[in-house]
Parts: sequence; C-alpha cells; structure tokens
Amino acid sequence: MDGIIIINKPKECTSHDVVAKVKKICKEKVGHTGTLDPMATGVLPLLIGEGTKLSEYITNHDKKYIATIKLGIKTDTLDSEGKIIEKQEVDLKEISTENVNKVLKTFLGKQKQTPPMYSAIKIKGKKLYEYARAGKKVEVPEREIEIYEIELLKIENDELSFKVHCSKGTYIRSLCEDIAIKLGTIGYMKELERVKVGEYEINQAIDLKEIEENGQNIEFLKKHIITIQEFFSKYSTICLEENKLKLFLNGVNLSTNKPDGTYQIQIKNGKWLGVGVVKDKLLKRKIICKNNISMVK
Repeated sequence: MDGIIIINKPKECTSHDVVAKVKKICKEKVGHTGTLDPMATGVLPLLIGEGTKLSEYITNHDKKYIATIKLGIKTDTLDSEGKIIEKQEVDLKEISTENVNKVLKTFLGKQKQTPPMYSAIKIKGKKLYEYARAGKKVEVPEREIEIYEIELLKIENDELSFKVHCSKGTYIRSLCEDIAIKLGTIGYMKELERVKVGEYEINQAIDLKEIEENGQNIEFLKKHIITIQEFFSKYSTICLEENKLKLFLNGVNLSTNKPDGTYQIQIKNGKWLGVGVVKDKLLKRKIICKNNISMVK
C-alpha cells in the first residue's frame, strides 16, 4: 500500500503513537506531516509506503483549527496539560461578543509570533522543551505566520471558542495566549481540534480505533487510502515512449520541452507509472511505485 491515510487523532495519544500503531498494522514504513500535541485531536495525514515521498508536497500546507481558550489562568505550557503559574479575575463585561470580535480581527494577516517554550523547535541543538524542563531561559526567535481567517464560535462565561485558518508554523497555544492578553487578561488553550490540513478535512478522517479493529482487512485499508495517483490527479501528464521508459526507470534524465514543474508519468498504453520533475529541460524520476513497475514489465 502506497499513499495517504487521514487519521482523526484521539486525545492523550501522541502523533508518534499513531504512526507506530498504523505501521504495525500496515507493515509498511509510515510517516506524518506535522505533529499534533497529545491533548489535541483531529486531522493527522499519515504517509504510507512510497507515499512517504509526498511529505514535501504536504508539509507546507495551511491548516484550520477550532480552539477553546480558558481565560483567567496561565499555565507553563500554555495548554491544559501544564502547571498553573498564574490566576486572575476575569471581567466578563470585557468578554462581550463585540469586543472579542474586534480583538480577533486584529490578528488577521501576516505577523510575527513567538513559539512557546514547550515546543520541539531546536535552539543550539536542543529542543525548547528541554530548556524549559531544565528551568533554563533561552531567547526564542520570532517567526512569520499568517492568519487568513479567524471567527468567534461561542462565549461561555470565561471560555471562548474560535475557528482559525492559518499558515504552516502557527502555534495555536501562542495565539490563544496573545488573544487573552489583548482581552486584558491571561489564558491558556483548553481544547484544540485540527479540522483541515491543506485539502484534507475532518470528514475524510478515520478513527484510529477503526483501523485497529479492521487491521486484517486489506480491502478496508485500501478503501481509506488516497493513492499517489489520486494525489497527483490534477497535475499535467507526460507520456513516455517505450524506448525512453527503461532509461527513465533506471534514473536517466530525459530531454523534454515541457516547462519546469511536477508531472504525472504514463506510458503509451495509458498505464500510470509515477511522478517526474522537469527542471531546465530535463525530466527526472521522482516517485515510482513498485507495483506500477511490475505492471509495466
């Protein structure tokens, strides 16, 4: 099996845990395209078999989340798993729909964001959370992010939920803290659900429990895998003549007049072979599935 499977990650389960379980079931190499915190749920695309080569096409995708902020309390990790380090009274009059909407709108567009200390970003070879656990202070460089859309969903006493569409690299924990500060208080991310990664939405995701229960059912797994061919279905196609096919499969770069870019590769009988990349008038093999090679032969 080669391709992508969209998992609805459950709470209290790391992305690494999900990868390990699916790898054991599918008996293939498995990778993911970006972790979700253990307390977070939602869309986690997993790459299976030759699908692991799709990573570069997915990791830069924007994302959509639904988050809940608990106001009046600050934790060291900026989420519900951390230790409470500060409390404040919340003036509920300031948490009106009108005021919250005004604050949320100030986050639209490109901006600088400081990642949380409890994150896996590396500084001088060590992850930030390693410094945090050791009680060491380190300067965390800002990064540019972009908020495309942000929408208030509901307010319940000292909690508010919102939906956000953002660029790769956006830390929702930091966003929650910044929103709370602009509302004149403190806060932490109580809940988080990732509802979309690129074009993959939560309604396409399958529960991890379903995969575990149907692990021996190959047809069930195939039904939920987005094949490499499906992934590249909107890309232009290059058809190879037989005399060039063997050279291409052996890694020889072929001359072409096609413009630079990524292409589906077919052979004359219409069979789909894989993916190639054109650069400077040369076509180079990129992703070739083993099953497709055997069909061609």
